Amino acid sequence: MISLKEWKGYIANYYSKEDLIKLTQELVRIPSHVNHPGREREVGLFLAQYCRENGFSVEVKPIVDGRVNVIVTLKGTGGGKSLLLNGHLDTVPPGEMDFDPYKADIVDGYIQGRGTVDMKGPIASMIIMMKAIKDSPLKIKGDIIFTGVIGEEEQSEGTEDIVKSGIKADGGVVGEPSSYEYSAGHRGLEWLEIRIKGRAAHGGVPHLGVNAIEKAAVLIKEIKDTIYPKLEKRRNPLMGPSVMNFGHIKGGIQPSTVADSCIIQIDRRYITGETVESVISEYQEVIDIIKQKDPEFEAEIVRMPNNMLTLDHLPLETKLDEPIAKAVKNALSTLLGKEATLSTKRGWTDASLLSNFANIPTIVYGPGDISYSHTKNEKISVKELEEAVEVYFLTALEFCGIEE
Repeated sequence: MISLKEWKGYIANYYSKEDLIKLTQELVRIPSHVNHPGREREVGLFLAQYCRENGFSVEVKPIVDGRVNVIVTLKGTGGGKSLLLNGHLDTVPPGEMDFDPYKADIVDGYIQGRGTVDMKGPIASMIIMMKAIKDSPLKIKGDIIFTGVIGEEEQSEGTEDIVKSGIKADGGVVGEPSSYEYSAGHRGLEWLEIRIKGRAAHGGVPHLGVNAIEKAAVLIKEIKDTIYPKLEKRRNPLMGPSVMNFGHIKGGIQPSTVADSCIIQIDRRYITGETVESVISEYQEVIDIIKQKDPEFEAEIVRMPNNMLTLDHLPLETKLDEPIAKAVKNALSTLLGKEATLSTKRGWTDASLLSNFANIPTIVYGPGDISYSHTKNEKISVKELEEAVEVYFLTALEFCGIEE
């Protein structure tokens, strides 16, 4: 049994903080969001070249429209468990930020810019950790495989391709920012649209029409009265409660016309024990109840196509006695000097696809304060990047094993 305390600080001897900072900055300085030409292509090709130059086995796999996944492998000596590290190459658009989103300046110990936290900083920590192991005298038994994927902020095209390609590993870590915690579970994600149909009429004679906005108001109240109480009773120890959010509503064309249509868009976060079918059926029951009371009420519920590609965004639930769960917890606890905290507040991640469709038990852990994700002041501390190298190393040490 490896004593992680004895290995704490070891890996810092085989990489430089400057290299870690530089790689993070270089990744951040390459835009890779939905509105950028080529999206992740440029940053993916850069990362692939960086890894080739540092002696790794690298595969660049085209996925869609020239956008590429980057798969980097550090072969072990054999006889150990294989570890998959996953990070997404895309970011959200910069929007209006407090600083240049792509300059990657260091201010008060923080690297600033879009993607520093979510999640180019975590990717840099993963790659530098693998490079440090390769450059050290250590001989890891199991393989370490890094997958830099496209599209997580949209439809997860990258990790879906990884899964469908038949990738194999004994355990995985998705490097989403974790605020010094780790997650073994999170809720599933479903985006639903309810389309309410009315009948147009002039605003001066509204009784001649059927107002879809008014019908939508009735529907919203009925959902709050019937579904909300049910959700409050559903909880999972790894992912928290089942929840929903009315995220967007759109109806009518102008004030003087009775609205002949109204659309409500719902974000539904569901837990183990619920399914896509059961989630949809609950809303359909509410629609049917209203229809029985009001013959003029007409609505249909559909899944929003931009929520996913082909694989459902199911809940993640990795058992805490899985070796990968123990390895991440032990590594983070060793860093902190106390027992690591298990978070139950995690948003949906690609870990769900790896766990549910590739049968790879997966944990979510990465450097950075999650509250900076997608914000106008996104940044990550250099200290947290270094600490993540340590945690990823200690995880690999325990999980993959080393030659004596």
